[in-house]
Order: sequence, then C-alpha cells, then structure tokens
Amino acid sequence: MQGNGTEVTAADIARLAGVGRAAVSNWRRRHADFPKPVGGTETSPAFALGEVEAWLRDQGKLAEVPLKERVWQQVTGHPEGPVAALVHTGCALLLLHERPLAWLELSAVPDDGELARALSGALAEVLAPRFGPAREPAVPAPRPAELVPSVPLLRGATELAADLGARQTFEFLLARHLDANPRQYTLTPGELAELMAELAGPARSVLDPACGTGALLRAVAARPDQELYGQDSAGELAALTALRLALRTGSTVRTAPGDSLRADAYEHLRAEAVLCHPPFNERNWGHDELAYDPRWEYGFPARTESELAWVQHALARLEDGGTAVLLMPPAAASRRSGRRIRADLLRRGALRAVIALPVGAAPPYNIPLHLWVLRRPGRAAVPPQLLLVDTGRLVPEGRSGFDWAAVRTAVLDAWRPFDRAGETTHRPGLSRALPVIDLLDDDVDLAPARHLPPPAAGGGAEELAAVRERLGETLRLTADLTPPLAEEARTARWPLTTVGELARGGALLLRTGGNGPHARVLTDHDVLAGTAPSGTLPETGGETPVLVVPGDVVVPVLGGGGVARVIDEETAGAALGRNLTLLRPDAAALDAWFVAGFLRSTANSRQASSYASTATRLDVRRLQLPRLPLDQQRRYGERFRALAAFEDALRRAGRLGERLVRGMYDGLTDGTVAPD
Repeated sequence: MQGNGTEVTAADIARLAGVGRAAVSNWRRRHADFPKPVGGTETSPAFALGEVEAWLRDQGKLAEVPLKERVWQQVTGHPEGPVAALVHTGCALLLLHERPLAWLELSAVPDDGELARALSGALAEVLAPRFGPAREPAVPAPRPAELVPSVPLLRGATELAADLGARQTFEFLLARHLDANPRQYTLTPGELAELMAELAGPARSVLDPACGTGALLRAVAARPDQELYGQDSAGELAALTALRLALRTGSTVRTAPGDSLRADAYEHLRAEAVLCHPPFNERNWGHDELAYDPRWEYGFPARTESELAWVQHALARLEDGGTAVLLMPPAAASRRSGRRIRADLLRRGALRAVIALPVGAAPPYNIPLHLWVLRRPGRAAVPPQLLLVDTGRLVPEGRSGFDWAAVRTAVLDAWRPFDRAGETTHRPGLSRALPVIDLLDDDVDLAPARHLPPPAAGGGAEELAAVRERLGETLRLTADLTPPLAEEARTARWPLTTVGELARGGALLLRTGGNGPHARVLTDHDVLAGTAPSGTLPETGGETPVLVVPGDVVVPVLGGGGVARVIDEETAGAALGRNLTLLRPDAAALDAWFVAGFLRSTANSRQASSYASTATRLDVRRLQLPRLPLDQQRRYGERFRALAAFEDALRRAGRLGERLVRGMYDGLTDGTVAPD
C-alpha cells in the first residue's frame, strides 16, 4: 500500500517510531537528510508519510510501519478529510463483510481508476438493499471519481480486516477518529447506552432521533425482523451510524440526515421504543416555526425548554404502550418554565420514572444527568405513581469514577418491579415510587434528590460507634508506622541514569495506558488518591489494554509529578488508564520500591516536567535514578515501602475521621444521636 500523499505530524512520527516528540525534534536538527516539511505551519509542520517511513528505515529506527498505524494515517491524510475516508472505508468493509468473494475479485484489479469504477457499481448493489430506497440515502454509493483517492486506503483497510474482522476494523478507525476529535462529538458511554436499552426493554422497532455515532442503537438487543431507525442533523454522522450498525447486525437499518424537530424523516413511524441523547440547552430548536406542530400534545415548550420538545417528539413517534428513554439535564426536572408540561406528563401517565445518575456518567461530566423513562399512554389504566431513583449516593465522596455495575443493578432492581406492577421496594435515599398527586404542586419539581433525602452519613449511633472503633485502630497503626527520626548523612553523589536509558537497555519496560476495552481500570485519580481501580475503558476496535501486574510502578504524567505507585496483588489485573505510564522493572536489575521512591523526589519531578498554559506534564523518560547495586537498592526500597504504608494509613484515618464527623453532624441534626 503506497502512501498516496498522506501527511504526518511530528507527533505521528513519534508514535510510528515509538519515541517522544523531543526525539523527533532532535532528528530534524541533527540530520540534514531528514525529510523536509510538505505542509502544515512553521510551528506545526507536516511531512510526507512515505518519505518519513523511508528515512526511519534507512536510519534503523523502523523495521516496518504497523498496518493499523498506516491505515490510520491514510484516514487522517485523506484529501477529502477523515470523515469521508471513514465513510468510504465503511462501504468497502461492508462489501467485504457481505460479499467477500466480490471484493476478492475486485481487489485483484491493479489500476486504481479501474478499481474505483468497478467498486462504485458493486457498492451500489450492496448499499441500496441494505439501507433501503430513499430520495436522500444516508450512505449513497460513492462515484468513481470520489473513490480514486481512497483506493490505497481501502486496500489497506480490507487487508487489516483479514486480521481483525470487518466490524472491528471499522470500530478501531472510528474510535481513533473520535478520540482525536473529542470536542467535535458528544458521545454516549457504552455502559449508559446499555442501561438505557435495558430500561426500554426488547423491541422490534427502535428509533434514535439524534443518533450521533450510533451508540444507543448499537446497544439494542437483537431480535428477529428488527428495524433500527436513526436521524442526525449532521449527515456524516447518519452515514457513519448506518455503516456501523450494518457491520454489527443483520437488522434492517434506516438512517437519515436532518434535524428531527424541524425536518422529521420518520413522520409516520410508530416505533416500539425510542432512545435519545438530545442536544441540551438549545434555544434555536425551532420554537418560532413549530408553534402549531401536532407533536406538542402535552403543551408548547418554551424557547428555553428544548429538552421537553425532544421528549414530546419521542412520545409522538411511539406506538401505544411503547417506551422512550431520554438522557436529560437535571434542570429539565425543575425549571419553572417547564412545570405545566411536566404536570401534564404526570397526569396522563406518560412519565414513568426519573433516574438521577452519578456525576461523570456522560458529557457534560460535571453535572448529575437524569434518565427519563416515558410510555405512550394506551387504553390500559396507568398506575398513578412515578418512580424516582438517585444513584449519586453509590459513588464514594471524592472519587472520580464509579461502579457502573452497581448503578445498573440499583436502577433495574427498582425499575423492573415498578414496570410490572407499578410498585417497588422503598430504599431510603435510593429509590421509591411516589404518588403523582404528591408531585403536582406549584413547582412540579421531579428532581429525585428533593424527594429522596439520603440517610444519615453515619447510619445511626451503632454504626458511628463502629466507625469510631475503626478510626482508633487506624490511628494506633499510624502511630506504629510513623517513620523513625532521620539520621543526618553526607550528601550522596551517585552516578545517575534515566528511565529512558534503562528502557533502551532492557532493565525495564515502558508502556502507556488508555487502550481498551476493559471494565476495571486504574485511573490517574486512583493513583493520586491511593484508591482501588474505579474506571472503565470503552471499546476501541482492535486495541489491547495494558494490564498491570504486581511489582509494576505506575506514574501519572499530568499534574506535576511527585507520585508513583507500586502495584500490589489487589490491584493486579486492572487495565492501565489514560494519562498513566507503567514501568515494569526487571527484578534481576531493579527493585520496584527503590524505583518508585526515587521517582517521587520533588527535584526529580521538577527537572523532568514541562509546563503548558493549563497543565504540567511529566516526561517519564527523563526521570533519573541512581546507579546502585541491587542489595543497596533493596535497603532503600524497604524504607520507601514503609513510608508508603504510613501514607496509606494516614489516608484511611482521614477518610474515617471525615465520615465520623459528618455522621455525628447528621445524627445530631436528624435526631438519631442524642447530644448527651
């Protein structure tokens, strides 16, 4: 596969060669024959991939560019942009998936132009029946002239699919694109999408009127003769969703470009389920031109209530008894401008549940979003109850991650009996079914936190006594672990080496985190706080997560350094998260605790850090270690291990102390603890 004029940046070159960006800058200065820039800017030049690859190979710095990396560079360097490249790639992969012999015959054509002409006709035969006839199909068959620049990419992508599979190859490339452009897309995490699909239940026809990249429709459980419908105002997202679904399922797939509120492509559809993550806080949603739209059965939404417009659009596209699940901002449950619509949704039994999610469940990550579960009223009587669930209390205070499995279990354990019988077990602070009449006041505030006050933090006098006892034990342990008085010593003058030199010499292995998928992930916050793994990694095609083992040393690269954690048996098996670097010492050459201790030196971190406008980044390769015999390393290592145990005890005492104080305040104020 030829480079086809693909351009790469210095960061791309560093990734290809497995070095830091500083090394690429050094090569440019020191080697007169380094390829000259062919594009970009003076501060961020771009280079021809073919020239770079040839230079790296001549210098012995590259044996071969990995196929995955080369295909990705073809995507990013496509003359029509990465989205067009992904659409063409998805079309070719779908042809390979459904008619492998046809692609095999086509790929034997050596001339790119001839292949593009033949491929255009073959794609038309596959895409039309797969996505259905439409005046504006979401994925029209590309014309030959459009395909010519993509032919080298398509050859490489289908070659990669021989190893990964067609679906996994497309998922890998799409995930890379989404990771590289986080501000362009609002993504729905996979765990949340699965929860929303489970709340909706099994359905033969499902609509997502703001489908984005298709996360919600991908989460729907497959059924015979299933029909999946999607629409998005960004036509390229509608196309990517269609290809993504077609590669994943044999269901009928229909997607359309356009704004669902202003230009509904499925006006006559009545689906069994609707799943939606709508745009939030949009004032320009069509308030003026849609004033007399028949979808506003429960009241005309105010200009500031775009989310309630999406709620009523979802209800309008349901068959009687069908279920809709929408991700909503918490303000939609309590804004005064929406109280009349909320009241009518309650009176007519359309709104069945409001579920508060923990902070960080989905973007925007700084607020606790809600799930609204709605059902289009049919002829059957609706129980006059609303289910309220608040899962925010399932997240320990001060933690950045949470256990999705615990959230899912709590939500479904409350929803399933309520869905069947209109009742559920009251769990204080977590869930209850509240009579609708109790909610129809002047505010019609449906925020679960208002109606589900949490129990006292301490859990009553008996639990507080247990916390106090544990705190006493921890404080006694802390006293025992207090380091002895330090003896004064002369300043040591050791010969020094760097982590980069040790890695090149094979004394330790250096890896970075952030690949997936994995359900138990050690995050940078976990390392900084000394807590158990709390994160997750989403599916990213063929990427493989880095799993930690006992004796690994993990270092956060953001925030100024000064932290290093040695992995123990309890943490082993977790995946390495983003913004973390793993050092795996060779036990015959390096002691893990010795390495971690010296990496925590303030002076060491300072000399290895670089400073940007908003963050400090640690170049782990520049961190220094003294060259000492292994027996002397172990002497230092034992002292560093004791300091780490003392630090853990202090953290545990702090958490128990905070819990005791909060519990005492809550117990005294709610009457569960006597003042005497």
